[in-house]
Amino acid sequence: SRRARNFSYRTEFRTSIKKVLKAIGSGDKAAASAEFIQAQSTIDKIARKGIFHKNKAARHKSRLSAKIKAMTA
Repeated sequence: SRRARNFSYRTEFRTSIKKVLKAIGSGDKAAASAEFIQAQSTIDKIARKGIFHKNKAARHKSRLSAKIKAMTA
């Protein structure tokens, strides 16, 4: 059903963000960047399908990107 499919996309979205945050927490910038690339793809796909608003997707990408950039500082 549509509800189940949307739920699965939402779960995928949350998991991808958690993976990036976990990599940031471990202090491995290369791993965090790699996970971020994967997450970006997932986030964009979900926004394109209209499950999340494009601004919500952009906000999440922006915040994750900022956290990764702050790792070197």
